[in-house]
Amino acid sequence: MMLACDTLAAFTTVVMLILMRSGLLQIWHLYLINVGNGLMNTVQQPASEVAVSRILPKKYYQKVGGMRYLASSLNSILSPILATAVWGIAGMDVIVGIDLCTFVVAFWTLAFGIKIPEGEGEEEIPGHEKLMDLVKEGVGYLKRERGVFHLILFLASINLVASIYEAAFPAMILSRDGGSERALGLVNAVIGLSTLAGSILASLLKAPKSRVRVICNCLLFSMSTENFMLAFGRTPLIWCMGGFLGWIAIPLMSSNLDVILRLRIPAQMQGRVYAVRNSLQFFTIPVGYFMGGLLVDQVFEPVMALQSKDSILIRMFGSGKGSGAAFLFFVIAFAGVGVCLYFRRDQQIWKLEKE
Repeated sequence: MMLACDTLAAFTTVVMLILMRSGLLQIWHLYLINVGNGLMNTVQQPASEVAVSRILPKKYYQKVGGMRYLASSLNSILSPILATAVWGIAGMDVIVGIDLCTFVVAFWTLAFGIKIPEGEGEEEIPGHEKLMDLVKEGVGYLKRERGVFHLILFLASINLVASIYEAAFPAMILSRDGGSERALGLVNAVIGLSTLAGSILASLLKAPKSRVRVICNCLLFSMSTENFMLAFGRTPLIWCMGGFLGWIAIPLMSSNLDVILRLRIPAQMQGRVYAVRNSLQFFTIPVGYFMGGLLVDQVFEPVMALQSKDSILIRMFGSGKGSGAAFLFFVIAFAGVGVCLYFRRDQQIWKLEKE
């Protein structure tokens, strides 16, 4: 499954190159290519999670979870830098060539360099079993395992708040006094370095006594720092500090969540459950992106434009473009904290600590 998805993703890159070289490449082609890549990632991710569970001894779950986040952080930091450099020196053809070379290396490594053991004592799935039957099994597991289900709902709610943040973040930095493209790049670089540091920390720390407490506290810390600093900050320094504090604990949260799910979900169910989990946990992200843009443009910016100079909102968030986005960050800060405090009291989630 992973090899097939990687191959199809590489094919979309080749299609993009052919269209570009023939002068036919248009914006809507890029949308379709991204849809294809997104679909491949969606199918590949549950398969990769199952593979990691089978390869790793349980004692290394947290350490490797941190290392995987470390790899992702390095990609986020280095990819734009290297892509810009190669683009300027050699052009898009070389970028595509590098992309395809990395695909060949990854394909060869996965196909011939990694042995994924069969699960011991697992039921074999009959070949004639229908897709919807497998989906029902994943949904049925979550109905029985309320702790895992509520944990997924917790993350889905956080993703909604975080995606509203993602939609409003560049608009505010680019439009506020003191903001610019350079400031946006600087804050994004600090966020990348923060996740990098957090990933190293997650890889080095010992297993905590309470993984649920770590998850709740990390998200509470993130939600109660960055959004407030973005709301009230007026300079790149404050925005950078907010970005650093907001993301430093996320890899630690993610690695502990990863351990809980791997230990709790039976190996023979992980593919189905992870697929259903992805549908539930991540469907709020596009909803949040849509809401973020809509709320900034249609609600918060117009509200701030109507305020008088001595208004308390003007004193809190400033005036002009970007002040509405700052006001939105103030609102979603309380929303994020509220979500964390609500699920922190969920007894079904805390029952996961008992095993």
